[in-house]
Amino acid sequence: MAGIELIISSICNATFCEVPYNETYQAPDSLAEKDTNFMSLMKEVNGKNIKVTTYNNTPLSSTELENGTVVGKGVAFTILNILRKKFNFTYEVVLPTKNFELGAKISDDSIIGLLNSSKVDMAVAFIPTLLPYREWVSFSIDLDEGVWVMMLKRPKESAAGSGLLAPFNDLVWYLVLAAVLTFGPCITFFTRVRSKLITDDEGVLPLKPSFWFVYSAFLKQGTNLSPEANTTRVLFVTWWLFMILLSAFYTANLTAFLTLSKFTLAIETPKDLYQKNNRWVASAGSSVEHVVKTEGEDLYFLNAMISSGKARFLSVAGDKDFLDFVKKGAVLVKEQTVVDHLMYNDYISKKDVEESEKCTYVVAPSAFMKKQRAFAYPVGSKLKGLFDPVLTQIFQAGILDFLKRSDLPSTKICPLDLQSKDRKLRNSDLIMTYMVMVAGSATAVAVFGAEVFIKRYVSGKLNKNKKSKRKKSKTGKSLKSHDDSRPPPYDSLFGKNPKFNVETTRMKMINGREYYVFETSNGDKKLIPARAPSSFLYRSDK
Repeated sequence: MAGIELIISSICNATFCEVPYNETYQAPDSLAEKDTNFMSLMKEVNGKNIKVTTYNNTPLSSTELENGTVVGKGVAFTILNILRKKFNFTYEVVLPTKNFELGAKISDDSIIGLLNSSKVDMAVAFIPTLLPYREWVSFSIDLDEGVWVMMLKRPKESAAGSGLLAPFNDLVWYLVLAAVLTFGPCITFFTRVRSKLITDDEGVLPLKPSFWFVYSAFLKQGTNLSPEANTTRVLFVTWWLFMILLSAFYTANLTAFLTLSKFTLAIETPKDLYQKNNRWVASAGSSVEHVVKTEGEDLYFLNAMISSGKARFLSVAGDKDFLDFVKKGAVLVKEQTVVDHLMYNDYISKKDVEESEKCTYVVAPSAFMKKQRAFAYPVGSKLKGLFDPVLTQIFQAGILDFLKRSDLPSTKICPLDLQSKDRKLRNSDLIMTYMVMVAGSATAVAVFGAEVFIKRYVSGKLNKNKKSKRKKSKTGKSLKSHDDSRPPPYDSLFGKNPKFNVETTRMKMINGREYYVFETSNGDKKLIPARAPSSFLYRSDK
């Protein structure tokens, strides 16, 4: 209950109740003098009409024309009305000629200009307390911390990448490509070195078979190479283990990306704007423009984007006009409260749109900048000493935070991750499959053209030389080599293949199983199972 009493007491003290004084307490002379000055200021302001200025920054501050009179709206004027009821004064709104906080010149085109020339008594707006501003105006107590965010159009896909490339970053893909291109020559190199140091039956594996072994294993296919040396076998096993682990990680990460991956943006920090040279806009004459153009500020590096046209400071009638630039790909830099209201109003305006399509915009996770904000007075104004105690009580009671979000829902508006559980694969997820098909087909056409060129124009000359050498050979016969490590063709048992001697085929029991035993043309013996299901493929009577 103590907390509730404190809140009620703060609201009461800030609005309708008199300034609390303890008559029994004997204050020191300094406090008594301060109280005397405070009471005299109250009497001076009582019934007085003061001039205030503001600018359009909905919902924090704005104006409307009612019956020919400019009426202030927004959170700032709600606070001013509390002060008006407290001290019994009236006010008149004087607008600057431009919707600027600070213009190019200190004149009537901005709030700071009106205050510096003492044409108004107070600025009812949340103005950042920048150090250069303090040279021209006097600020009240800090009312809140303004957070400027980056609002951009929600992309259709995450910045992590397209579906097939997303599991690994660019460095991993480059290293995998390097491994595929270099491991084949490594096998050839080691077998060549081994053949020179150790003399055995295994020769050198040429570069072409080694490369195709690496490529086929990369696609998880088999090979007809049968290494005999332990060194070569270890190399083969090493590559197979590498591909097994790589494919396991890739499959697991691809599944996680397509189902549970966190949505990321390409623009998350102000440095991303500069590094990726992305277009962005902000209000003209605002503190953002002043910070970016002031040398020595943290965001001064963005000043280079102004000359290139990537950064623009625009003067618009309403903040809603900025949405047209955001739809075209630009990033909007604005206060978080303003952006939240823009996104919420845009969300509720889409009544006939599917729920998944209502969140058109999104806010970057990192803030653009943070600055303290306050009301402002002319330098030496007496209103500062009168209003600051009440503004302190309003701030401590949390009334400002409540007013800024009173028109917004309690949940986060259009968060970065929409928590969609029924995600379906989009065409963008499979774009790499189409690129692989196109690249593979183009490569096949290029290789085909190269083969035609080599066979017809390059190999033709070599064949002529070979024919002349064959005529000089003694035997005049050419021996055709064949690979007996492969299984015989099915038609070998039916006399259609002269390479196999079918007439010598006989039955033989080996380890309890029947086999057809026949001899090849070079004298080797081959076995074909007689009772296995696959043996029916060899039976001529079925």
